[in-house]
Amino acid sequence: MTVGRPLSHAAARSRRPLRGNPWLTLATVSLGVLMVGIDGTVVSIANPYIARSLHASLADLQWVTNAYLLALAVLLIAGGKIGDRYGRKRIFLIGVVGFAASSVGVGVIGTIDGVIAMRTLQGLFGALLMPNTLALLRATFPVERLNQAVGIWGGTSALATASGPIVGGLLVEHVSWQSVFFINAPIAAITLALGLFALAENRERLRQALDGLGLTLLAGGLFCLVFAFVEGQSWGWGAARIDALLGGGIALLIAFGLVESRVRAPLIPLRVIRQRSVALGTLTVMMTFFAMYGVLFFVSLYLQNVHGLDPVAAGVRTLPLTLVFAISSPLGALLTGRLGPRAPIALGLGLTGVALLLLLGLEPSSPYSALWPSFVLLGIGIGLVVVASTDAIVANAPVDEAGVAGGIQTTAVQLGGVVGTAILGSVLATQVGAVLARSLHAAGVPSSIARQLAAAKELVGQGATPALKGASPALAHAVATGSHAAFMSGLHTALLVAAIVSFLGVAAGLLIRRGRAGAGAHAALL
Repeated sequence: MTVGRPLSHAAARSRRPLRGNPWLTLATVSLGVLMVGIDGTVVSIANPYIARSLHASLADLQWVTNAYLLALAVLLIAGGKIGDRYGRKRIFLIGVVGFAASSVGVGVIGTIDGVIAMRTLQGLFGALLMPNTLALLRATFPVERLNQAVGIWGGTSALATASGPIVGGLLVEHVSWQSVFFINAPIAAITLALGLFALAENRERLRQALDGLGLTLLAGGLFCLVFAFVEGQSWGWGAARIDALLGGGIALLIAFGLVESRVRAPLIPLRVIRQRSVALGTLTVMMTFFAMYGVLFFVSLYLQNVHGLDPVAAGVRTLPLTLVFAISSPLGALLTGRLGPRAPIALGLGLTGVALLLLLGLEPSSPYSALWPSFVLLGIGIGLVVVASTDAIVANAPVDEAGVAGGIQTTAVQLGGVVGTAILGSVLATQVGAVLARSLHAAGVPSSIARQLAAAKELVGQGATPALKGASPALAHAVATGSHAAFMSGLHTALLVAAIVSFLGVAAGLLIRRGRAGAGAHAALL
């Protein structure tokens, strides 16, 4: 056998196959994240137009968001497990195609119920797509580079969040609200072409049956809880139906835990979630996106319906949050590599809580200077937490269970968004209903008319003003003033709840340990 001279480093690198190349893999999965990220933020801009076009209520608008987030939250872990078994590349690309098709469906369906149904399908295919992005990175990148890859992955998500309101605002204003969903089709086409060329297939070696019973129990439990949170404001907290949903959801999740401890191939292996850093990382992700989704949902309503801004102007005003988020994600990767996830998570959630407290000073006539400092702090805080908590979750899982770990992380993101939108929406609506008649009367609306307009609490909960036929300009102004005051009271209460949750997350973050990949990255950086 003839032994030739060893290849030079440059020659070896030039002969490295493109399929499975870590950086091409990162580019491909980042496009998938970009598609999902844009879709998550354009909805907040499109909501007022959807409401007017399809005669949607506040609860309908919440379900346009929550149907998508709920399907994601329920099925992400299953999507990761399916990728581990059947191939992460294959399941990722199926998710890309299905997500694009259902996005187009949202725009053409023509009814609010149809929109909600299509958003549910988007969530289903997103659940196949998202966890396998992290699984592909975990399987492709060496441990000393994983933090860097996750930082770029998080930055891409942030850029999607940043561009969503601007792109969505331009499309809503100059084309139609439906067009904000159509933009996923060309992104998906590019992602599919690049994925077929660049991604290498990888999967778990031992093919095990999917835990169908565990999936059913998890899906049922999460659905009952979130449905109760969303409908609590209209059915009434303490109503028998709400109590039954809450009790049933808790019972199903307890049953899920018992089943997972006994089956041979659990949906979520207990050896993964028993690790303290994985459990606490999951909790801190949920807390962060609890605050983020609530802020984006209700501040968008505040800017458009209270300040009367058009969608593009509202989107531009959210840029300090989303662009800083994009910048702080790579910074979070650097800090996590040097310090481990504990300090970035605690700092990030602390900044988030401070930012939310600063927003308590908002009034209907507040200038933009009352908003942008809080947006900057939120962007920094959320960026730090996302990357550090992802490290805590994914880096503590073995490569064979990378899909499950990715599913846990992305489930935490989406479940935090679902619960945040639902709970904060209920808090806001409850507070608006409690103070609306009093606020209208204090603004100069006669008591009889104030009591009559109190029935319009859902409309006021969106930041809008109920119409009063034949009202004089003075009375119309008083109605607008009182309605906005009631909305601000609800918004302040919701922001305070979100701030408290963020500060509780600081304590959880301080207990997190460095993950395996985080340690490797730290060593490489030194």
